[in-house]
Amino acid sequence: MMIYRTFISRLMLNYFIGSITAVAGVGGLMIFTTLKISTQEYLWLVFVLAISLCSMVSLEWTVFRIHIKPIRMAFHQDIYDYPQLQKIYLRLHQLPSLAIKRILGPHLFGLSVPAVILTLWLIYSGRLHFPPKYVIVAILGAVIVAAMHAMIEFFLTSYAIRPVLEEVQRMSSHRFGRELSLGGQVLISIKQKFRWGAFLIGAFPLLLYGLAVQLQIGNFQGSGEEYWKWAGYILIVALGFAFFGAWLLTRDVEIPIQHLYERMAEVKEGNLNAQATDMFSDEFSKLVSGFNHMLSGIKVQSNLNNQLIESYFATLAAALDARDPYTAGHSLRVADYAVQIGLLAGLPVEKVDALRKSALLHDIGKIGTRDSVLLKDGRLTDEEFEQIKQHPVMGESILRQIEPADAMAPFLSGVRSHHERFDGKGYPDQLKGEDIPLFGRIIAVADAFDAMTSNRPYRKGLDADRAIQILEEGRGTQWDPYYAGLFVEEYRKRKNRDEYAG
Repeated sequence: MMIYRTFISRLMLNYFIGSITAVAGVGGLMIFTTLKISTQEYLWLVFVLAISLCSMVSLEWTVFRIHIKPIRMAFHQDIYDYPQLQKIYLRLHQLPSLAIKRILGPHLFGLSVPAVILTLWLIYSGRLHFPPKYVIVAILGAVIVAAMHAMIEFFLTSYAIRPVLEEVQRMSSHRFGRELSLGGQVLISIKQKFRWGAFLIGAFPLLLYGLAVQLQIGNFQGSGEEYWKWAGYILIVALGFAFFGAWLLTRDVEIPIQHLYERMAEVKEGNLNAQATDMFSDEFSKLVSGFNHMLSGIKVQSNLNNQLIESYFATLAAALDARDPYTAGHSLRVADYAVQIGLLAGLPVEKVDALRKSALLHDIGKIGTRDSVLLKDGRLTDEEFEQIKQHPVMGESILRQIEPADAMAPFLSGVRSHHERFDGKGYPDQLKGEDIPLFGRIIAVADAFDAMTSNRPYRKGLDADRAIQILEEGRGTQWDPYYAGLFVEEYRKRKNRDEYAG
């Protein structure tokens, strides 16, 4: 509650100082130092200014209460709804922009409209004796002063909301256990802030001086025509310079921010080599250095995580192979063969890596098979073979228990489907042709080749040439013709090279 009171007091103080400086200070200085009028006329202008200020304050206070109402609720009522607190958080961030709209809206028109009406009435009633065209100059001056006031109010409000934002964040953490965030939403860009801020800072004194000189000369025509033509050229050039300078300043700030934003987007996509280029000599150099240092730390941690994951997969495969001395190293060899096929097929690096991990774990379901069946010397009975045929389903079930669930998702299809046949006579789902998942079709070739060339208690392994011949004969029936063909063709190319080299 104290934070809210302090916040409101600070906003009111900022507004009071800004209004007094803009309206009474700048506006009063222009009126009372440039107009040559009587004391009675000055009193009438004070009267007009007082009435206009009352109109401005009453209208703007009404709008301000509407703007601040959602924030007031957070400190005067219990909030039991997280989305409602999120809206309050958003409104706090909107206050600086709303301050601009308030000052260029009810503030400006609440002051200008009654001032113009009263001043024209006093002129035409004979109480003020200066040209009505001066009212146009006054309106232009009011717009310029209001624009500067709005800019100052924007930045002061941006500072004032920070303690309140922190307090609302604490409320959210305490009541809902959740962080409040804009989610990357940009309410007003740095480009706009810098461009218009720098332009107004450069243009404000120039325009104000031009209006003051206009009031002092007091003539739009006649002897001052040549002067004003010259002054107009100077004014256009000066304003052009102010705008161009603002554009250069904005661009100088925008380029490094955009550069860092692009690098962060690359990191988000998984590219941990997206280091920012150190091409800035101001404080952005520190940001670039900090970003690159952070990225290096993330890369080190990522490498450690990858090593742990690799060790995890290799350990699971080794644990499985260790149950049967005759199949020791089977999972590693199948993974190597599967990677060869994936590379020959031109699969992306990420896909090949997932294929290798799926191949490492393709027989993980055999952990649930009884030793009396898995380690049996001699051929299996039909019942025992039916038990063995359950290992793809059991392997998928085991991997589904690992959290997070999406971490294992890419490997499940290869584990379940590596015993499917291209002609639909495989197991466990009797899938046919390209209905068999990609990893299943590739691992089936790799698994079959290693199984045929490995020794078993009940038979000696085939030589590689004979196994390759069987693979070729089974293309399109037992194995995918494309991937089996790639493996067969590569084996024969290597054999020919070795024979030629020998």
